[in-house]
Amino acid sequence: MTQRSTSAIPGFGPLEGVRVVYSAVEIAAPTAAALLSEWGAEVIWIENTRTGDSMRDTTYVKELERRNQRSIAMNPFSEEGRTVLFELLRDADIFIESSKGPTYARRGLTDDVLWEHNPALVIAHVSGFGQYGVPERVNRAAYDLTVQAYSGYLAQNGTPEQPMAPLPYVGDYFTSEMVAASVLAALTKARATGQGESIDIAMYEVMLRIGAYYYMDYLNAGTRYPRPGARHPNLCGIGEYACKDGYIGLCVYGVPQNKYLLERIGLGHLWGTEEYPEDTAALWLDGPKAELIEQRLDEFCLTQNRFELEEEFSAVGIAANAILEFEDLDREEHLRQREAIVEWENTAGDTVRGIGIVPKFTRSPGRIWRPMPELGQDTDAVLTEAGFTPERIAELEANGTIRRG
Repeated sequence: MTQRSTSAIPGFGPLEGVRVVYSAVEIAAPTAAALLSEWGAEVIWIENTRTGDSMRDTTYVKELERRNQRSIAMNPFSEEGRTVLFELLRDADIFIESSKGPTYARRGLTDDVLWEHNPALVIAHVSGFGQYGVPERVNRAAYDLTVQAYSGYLAQNGTPEQPMAPLPYVGDYFTSEMVAASVLAALTKARATGQGESIDIAMYEVMLRIGAYYYMDYLNAGTRYPRPGARHPNLCGIGEYACKDGYIGLCVYGVPQNKYLLERIGLGHLWGTEEYPEDTAALWLDGPKAELIEQRLDEFCLTQNRFELEEEFSAVGIAANAILEFEDLDREEHLRQREAIVEWENTAGDTVRGIGIVPKFTRSPGRIWRPMPELGQDTDAVLTEAGFTPERIAELEANGTIRRG
């Protein structure tokens, strides 16, 4: 096989020269690959030869989640597909796969087998419940909702009457961030030592870690906080409050902030008392007048315009922000100046509006260099760069190993 050329990939970003191959559908693992592609990595997206990634069924979000990538449609588990996969991974830096438990190992594609072809390869296995543990749990199907449920994260959100899952798909998206961070951490070590790494990323464990703030109190003191609904579980003045034209998010904390709040809502006489001395930094929900404070704050906010109240509170150091609806975001000058919302063209030539590059790299900025490809659009190019002849590519198509776009 010849050395793969990357002439089709523009050089940009902090990950210029990094090669990523991934085989996964929907959000958790693919979004991690999408982030890497926006930071300059070459990303090859392995799709099945029948329908491709289920994300293709969406109308618009697919254009965001799969831009900057190259699609090869193939079956990596057939005998000939294994050969193709090995060649794709031979000079890759990172391989990400998402499946139920140790699917790849059961199919004979163990980490050791992959390392035979590339000893420095970083391998990330993304699943709902991990690569080992109780077999019945490990091999279960997993979605965002079910891993939130299993991790205890979902039980912390909602109202006292009913738990409610935070949306959209926080279990998936938090996992995406963990995948991106962990593969780059492992790549740093692999490049220094020449020895690859295998990462077992269980979505429920990501959510267990994200939800640890209050869980730690339970683990060490048996403390249980109620589901707070739209408010903080143990502090006044923190949560979502209704205004006369929408909602505002408030985080009232600190001595001068508490003094101002009490005065503004008609409870200034409480300040400096034994109940609320002048060094009160937190208005606890178990405080003597907590119910009254929340009642007055609710009543006060209902008389206010959300944007005017945001300005007033911000001016005195209270963290406050009007809760923006989608149409509000469209009017935000700050988003425009930071190119938080940008436009590009999809493969049909239609304009797509979506999120810009996150985060902002000053010296090596990320970029959008191509739209989401069609299914198998890059099969020919990727295999040719990997050293396959036109005749061999045609054979692989004829026997169903690959699909050409």
